Amino acid sequence: MTLTGRALELFHLGEGPPDQLKRFDTIGLDLPRVDGLAKVTGAATYAAEWPVEGLVHGAVVDSAIARGIIKSIDVSAALATPGVLAVVTHDNAPRLAGYPEKGAGFPLTGEGGLGEVRQPLQASEIHYGSQSIAVVIAKSAEQARFAASLVTVDYVAEVPETDMDRASRTTKPEAFSGGEPLQRDGASVEAAFERAPVRMVREYRNPVYYHNPIEILASIASWEKRDGVDHLMLYDTTRSVDMLRDVVCHSFGLPKAQVQIVSKFIGGAFGSKAWTFHNPLLVALAAKVVGRPLRLEWRRQQIYSIGGHRPAQRHIMRIGAQADGRMLALHHWTRQHSSMVSGYTEYGSRMTKMMYAVPELGFTNELAHLNLPSPSVMRGPGFLTGGWALETVLDELACELDIDPIELRLRNHADIDPDSGLPFSNKHLLDCYARGAERFGWDARPAKPGERHAGRDLVGYGMASAMHPAAQQEASAEVTLHADGTASAKSATHEIGNGAYTVFRQIAADGVALPMEKVTFDLGDTNFPAAPPTHGSLTTATVGPAVLDAATDAVEKLKLIAGNDKASPLYHVKPARIAAGVGRLHLVDDVAVGEDYATILVRAGLTKVTGKADVKPGLERMRYAFYSFGAVFAEVRVDPQTGVVRVARLCGVYDCGRLINPRTARSQLMGGMIFALGATLTEEAVFDPVNGLPVVRNFADYHVPSFGDAPEITIEVLNIIDPHVGELGAHGVGELGTSGVPAAIGNAIFNACGVRLRSLPYTPDKLIEAKLYG
Repeated sequence: MTLTGRALELFHLGEGPPDQLKRFDTIGLDLPRVDGLAKVTGAATYAAEWPVEGLVHGAVVDSAIARGIIKSIDVSAALATPGVLAVVTHDNAPRLAGYPEKGAGFPLTGEGGLGEVRQPLQASEIHYGSQSIAVVIAKSAEQARFAASLVTVDYVAEVPETDMDRASRTTKPEAFSGGEPLQRDGASVEAAFERAPVRMVREYRNPVYYHNPIEILASIASWEKRDGVDHLMLYDTTRSVDMLRDVVCHSFGLPKAQVQIVSKFIGGAFGSKAWTFHNPLLVALAAKVVGRPLRLEWRRQQIYSIGGHRPAQRHIMRIGAQADGRMLALHHWTRQHSSMVSGYTEYGSRMTKMMYAVPELGFTNELAHLNLPSPSVMRGPGFLTGGWALETVLDELACELDIDPIELRLRNHADIDPDSGLPFSNKHLLDCYARGAERFGWDARPAKPGERHAGRDLVGYGMASAMHPAAQQEASAEVTLHADGTASAKSATHEIGNGAYTVFRQIAADGVALPMEKVTFDLGDTNFPAAPPTHGSLTTATVGPAVLDAATDAVEKLKLIAGNDKASPLYHVKPARIAAGVGRLHLVDDVAVGEDYATILVRAGLTKVTGKADVKPGLERMRYAFYSFGAVFAEVRVDPQTGVVRVARLCGVYDCGRLINPRTARSQLMGGMIFALGATLTEEAVFDPVNGLPVVRNFADYHVPSFGDAPEITIEVLNIIDPHVGELGAHGVGELGTSGVPAAIGNAIFNACGVRLRSLPYTPDKLIEAKLYG
């Protein structure tokens, strides 16, 4: 097994083979975030902070039932309150077109769709608890919120459905997000399972999880007449400005030229701001009614109803294997809940279908439609929970056969993608196993549960594989060289904490061969070149090539200008013989012959030259399977008297192509690991099974990890460039850090105390119920 580099303390960036060194100077440098100072000093402008003149404020009224219809709404007391300007309900709201079926190429409605089939304030039906049913508009946020409490509603209530296992309506969507198949069943899988000498069936369950970003959902909508035509300016927390514009234009019947969406900074999302859950439409609709610019910030409690969430899931894993641990059959059955108006399906078997070399592989994904709020994508959709089930059942198989968990994975290692049959574009998972085992000290793993102690605590080691698709989509960018010797770049992508302002500035700087301090990058505006939603850990790999190509295009245009200028030392020199470096064009074979960008532009009478690029994934996407991989290791301490689990160490070694900026990548990977730590040990949302209303609605009850919960974390990245994803050779890293962590911790718990927990989160009561104490 070949290792790729030497270790550094806490974070290591592998050097990669020497022939991978390219023309880049700034790409790959460990640089601080260029927007960091603005964020920590309050200078960064988030959605609710835009200084719009004449702003009024809104507050949303939530339904008090989960199923039924609104018989009547009495808004008289609210309207009589000082400062109140209007109350918008389904009775007086403007009519909207039906929610669009697609947006930015994704299905938004129907089975497998990402949104809801309904539009806000268009009908009296109640589909889930705390559904938004009215907007109160007032001169201040306090007046609006108080008046909202005075709205009284008369309902015709029905008994809600809240039990996933007793749903009267179940469906089996065919595809996830309009692409990957969600169903693959066949008699051959069952037959192979029955023939296998070793058979294992295990059930795992995970609860509802909520995103809980620091910045809550917020929108400012401003309508104005320009030449007698309606124009909408919408500042929103969306991380999909182009998709949101499509939805708004469709809903209000407007052309794209009459709608502008701006989202310059996003205070976290984890999936919650990728799709439109009616909140910006609700604000735009209410602003149109009142005829004033309107700001609406949802309260934290309301996010537990209308902000999306990871659905609860039930997984049944069936493994048929040989005595040596080689799998012969594997089937992953998942049932999850959705709402009555959504078909969103979290793909529970996304990792199962491609991770290991299994001759007979099947999967099933079912939806149980309930009177609960609509779920949505959440960081690591399908990988965090479905991967937890897969990597846990593999550990159970390893323990039953008395095989080292790493060795079991080596015996089932897939050299080609079992799902597509294609070779992997860049897979070095074996290196991740070997390097992770070395760094973590896997050889010291207790041979049997209960064997090692630290004081009264039981100590255990666990590991799991990690993966995430290395996705790419179409994107556009512009890069402009200015006559003052600077450059500016832009694309309608998003800064969500991923370091977009920094990494795209690095890419643009290298593309135009200028120092980074002379380059700017702007984003988050539908007036900029189009970009896809920031989701799926694809932003850097998608927008980066567009920025690089646009920068290259700008330089090539400058070469033509110089080559056609008789006063230039590069006159009549072919572009192929001209190179760019440190703000100058010069001969490839003689650096001294050339001149700086500013001189070329000024002499040509130009203030700027702009390069453009529209980049689509190439044919390579049809020839290879694109994934990132990793190995995660955990050390836990289990108190046998209280059942409290403490994670002492986490170690992750990852193979995710070239890192554009090691500092922002480390932040993303570590953040993902801590995010998954919360899902493993503390986070869980609960709905009242009788009335369907959310019980957990705040940080007092929904326990996200704090600084004190974070263990020692070691991260290493191999930094081996993927030659099939373009010149940058980069994969996304944002969600990869979440993968493998819950299983590694759960497997370590079993190694510590011999108790196998099969439902998340791993709370003390579950260990106590297993009679661990005493």
